[in-house]
Amino acid sequence: MRKIILVVALAAIAIAPNASAVPGFARQTGFACIACHFQSFPALNEMGRFFKAGGYTMMGIQHKFEGAEGLSLPETLNASIVTKIRYQKSNGAKVFGTHSTNDGELQFPDELLLMVGGRVSDNIGAQLELNLQSKNSDPVVKNFKIPFIYDVSGIKAGVIPFTTATQGVAYGFELLNTGAVRGSRIMEARKSFSAQQYIGTASAAEGVAVVASNSMFFANISKWSPRGVGAANTGSPTATYFRLAATPKIGIWDTGVGVQSWSGKATTPALTATDTKAYAVDAQAQGEVADMPLGIYLTHANASGSKAGVNPNLFNDQVNAKTATTIAGQLGVVPGRATLLMAYRKGDNGKVTGNRDNSLMVGGTYLIVQNVQLQLNHEKYSGSAYDVAPADGDQLTTLMLFGSF
Repeated sequence: MRKIILVVALAAIAIAPNASAVPGFARQTGFACIACHFQSFPALNEMGRFFKAGGYTMMGIQHKFEGAEGLSLPETLNASIVTKIRYQKSNGAKVFGTHSTNDGELQFPDELLLMVGGRVSDNIGAQLELNLQSKNSDPVVKNFKIPFIYDVSGIKAGVIPFTTATQGVAYGFELLNTGAVRGSRIMEARKSFSAQQYIGTASAAEGVAVVASNSMFFANISKWSPRGVGAANTGSPTATYFRLAATPKIGIWDTGVGVQSWSGKATTPALTATDTKAYAVDAQAQGEVADMPLGIYLTHANASGSKAGVNPNLFNDQVNAKTATTIAGQLGVVPGRATLLMAYRKGDNGKVTGNRDNSLMVGGTYLIVQNVQLQLNHEKYSGSAYDVAPADGDQLTTLMLFGSF
């Protein structure tokens, strides 16, 4: 299977348009973006899952420094800048003396990261994202993990220590594009696209993931806790996260279907005892229709309500369960260049009244080059949550320029 995947990847490189690849790992592998990504970054295809499951250790044309005791490093430290620049406009009432998205807000940058990662040795990799923004509330180390991955009877297995400020415990190891982890999604409107993102699983977290995978499945069992600032008020990893997904190839369709479970108790950085009660199911299919690439994504998630007299739920401070079901699609109307996006969410925010919280998102993406993307999302919200008009209205338009270099 490994040889087959490598042949497919090399063929993809040979026919790829002459454009730069996403630099973080492209400098190490020599692969163009389309070798590892479905339609656009960050959505993974079969090759992308293989590279990530191997702990970012695969080498390409780049030379290595090798020596005794397992030393095997790329000749170059692989690093890149990743940035998002956004303009957001909501339709709420403008308020004199204040400025918000109701006025139209240019967020330059919305995100600015230095990404360093790749091979440490044959069986050890790393991914480090350093925050370059000057906001006092933003930690310098945004995301960091060190996969230790070994081949065991045809299965890649190992442990991954990790810490993240924004991605949630699933950051330790995740291979689907359903928003099961915050960064792995096809559109910027994450809460319209993904039920997991709607219920709030993208929390600050740190712990250790025990993982296993091959071309047909992947699994992740993590012990974790909410992350504090630095080492201060960081709790013992007593909460449990479980992830299991099947990833079969059905004809031309690259598919996946899985479950997620969050359980157990933890201590927040504020030293408050909390429960972690949630579950999710998700599925995806990536292939083509009428010679156009098509991705379809389905998710459902539930975060239990917080009851009086017991520990609150980290993911839901309301009395009733917070739930969402979503369906989304991405159609490559100009393959390798332009796509149409659509997503629908049926949501319940868990409140006693005004709980129905639905969303319809339409938009698209345009690849200026493979590592520079322009994306437009327009979200229209509905349901009883909007019977009384929120301060920021019931519509949000986001224009985003993503780049990596």
